[in-house]
Amino acid sequence: MNTNNLLQTAIFIVVLLALAVPLAGYLTRVLDGRSRVVRLFAPVENFLYRVAGVDPQTEMNWKHYALATISFNVLGALFLYVLLRIQGWLPGNPQSFGPMTVDGALNTAVSFVTNTNWQNYTPEQTVSYLTQMLGLTVQNFLSAATGIVVVIALIRGFARHSATTIGNFWVDVTRTTLYVLIPMSAVIAAILMSQGMIQNFKAYQDVPVLQTTTYAAPKLDAQGNPVKDAQGNAVTVDTKVTTQTLAMGPAASQVAIKMLGTNGGGFFNANSAHPYENPTPFSNFVEMFAILIIPAALCLVFGNFVADRRQGVAVLAVMTIAFALAVGGELAAEQAGNPMFTSLNVDQHASVLQAGGNMEGKETRFGIAQTGIFVVATTAASCGAVNAMHDSLTPLGGLIPMLFIQLGEVIFGGVGSGLYGMLVFALLAVFVAGLMIGRTPEYVGKKIEAFEMKMVSIAILLTPLLVLVGTSIAVLVDPGKAGIANPGAHGFSEILYAFSSAANNNGSAFAGLSVNTPFYNWMLSVAMWFGRFGTIIPVLAIAGSLAGKKRIAESAGTMPTHGPLFVVLLLGTVLLVGALTYVPALALGPGVEHLIMMGVH
Repeated sequence: MNTNNLLQTAIFIVVLLALAVPLAGYLTRVLDGRSRVVRLFAPVENFLYRVAGVDPQTEMNWKHYALATISFNVLGALFLYVLLRIQGWLPGNPQSFGPMTVDGALNTAVSFVTNTNWQNYTPEQTVSYLTQMLGLTVQNFLSAATGIVVVIALIRGFARHSATTIGNFWVDVTRTTLYVLIPMSAVIAAILMSQGMIQNFKAYQDVPVLQTTTYAAPKLDAQGNPVKDAQGNAVTVDTKVTTQTLAMGPAASQVAIKMLGTNGGGFFNANSAHPYENPTPFSNFVEMFAILIIPAALCLVFGNFVADRRQGVAVLAVMTIAFALAVGGELAAEQAGNPMFTSLNVDQHASVLQAGGNMEGKETRFGIAQTGIFVVATTAASCGAVNAMHDSLTPLGGLIPMLFIQLGEVIFGGVGSGLYGMLVFALLAVFVAGLMIGRTPEYVGKKIEAFEMKMVSIAILLTPLLVLVGTSIAVLVDPGKAGIANPGAHGFSEILYAFSSAANNNGSAFAGLSVNTPFYNWMLSVAMWFGRFGTIIPVLAIAGSLAGKKRIAESAGTMPTHGPLFVVLLLGTVLLVGALTYVPALALGPGVEHLIMMGVH
């Protein structure tokens, strides 16, 4: 890694951690109901509760909380599905886009409700302005809020003792949306617009091109069929391109929450590689920061709630160390370039005139440093936004984001989902430590017993099951193999990445795989839905069980869960579980690709 890469990485991490501290304090007060903002807007909040028929003073046990969470998201999916199917008859559609197909609309609805934002369509050619705002953007807010309230419910389970309730879902989701996501998104959107990101409702604009392009196009008859000459050869005519159609729309408002809520769905097909969606290196920095700031702050919120800030710092340390190591590996892999190009006498060394390394699929305005940090940030979190094409990464450069997804999106992770995933791994870590020293495992003053470990097992093993079974089916059946454009190891990597991304609710892709087919739309919808809510239910069950337990005092035999030893233990647990689960599959994909690239036969 060169000096530029090191400096940019260090600046990003320092800024992230420094601003996570004040945000954590604000989040703690809002989610605990002690913030002045909550008191100031109490009339608005209470009005919403009266309209919805909610009693904000009544708390829920974990089963009622889970039922409210699932019901809320099922209704959201149904609403978005219907909107996508009828958008052709609704206003706010200047390009007159028609309805999505049944399987396409289902996949998109499930995708945005589960915080995955897997997009197998071209937004600027498929989705109207109204659908973007009323459907996709709204679900960006609500799916992010769902993740946050679930982790807050789990944190309450640790913080409370001898309690039967873990909060009120409707109060939690309302406060998270009103006081956290909306104001923060407004600030991010304003910053992005200042950098040149568009926010309008204009019809698409035809503008003259800077250089006219001429190409030979087939000549068509009146019925639209190709014309052939006497010898049966296709007749062509010279066609000049003098104008280009530029897509317009309210981009900034969606991009802000797609990043802040770790959603990732682009307003444009090129996502954050599009100049209207990510205009400058500064906007790129802001977008990367927005992806990770809430997940980082929530770690410290955990420490605040359990009245031991060291617990939150330890979890944040694990995430930061893993993130920094991954960025180092990513930048090294991409900066090294492709030895196949070296054999063709292509200079891949960095200099004042070029970024060097593997620049395929990357924006020159970002270079390898900002691209590599973005790649790791978006897959460390369950964001899935991209500012470069992951399909063009080197084999090892592609392995790192794929492995980060497969670890369960716990290295920062999605807003809320990353922390509750990491806390599940923390329970597993203290259980393993308890086995080694012969004591009942404890974490934050709570004994971890059989029920909690059963739920931990479900939460950790469900997504690998979805990924590996889904990938196996896809490489065995004809509809799955039909989408492969790159036969061999890379084609397998593309399928493995697709199911890893869907089941872990990331949304990014190795884009060489054709997935807008009924087979992949249905299969990935199942993976997304159960990857999200099949994990949330056992997490809430753990929250309810822990809340009902008494807190036990530390003793001489209690293992500290806030020092360097625990940081190493937790990080090792996360990496070992991921390695043991996915190494065989990764060896068949990125591993084989790397050997081929290096000329090993």
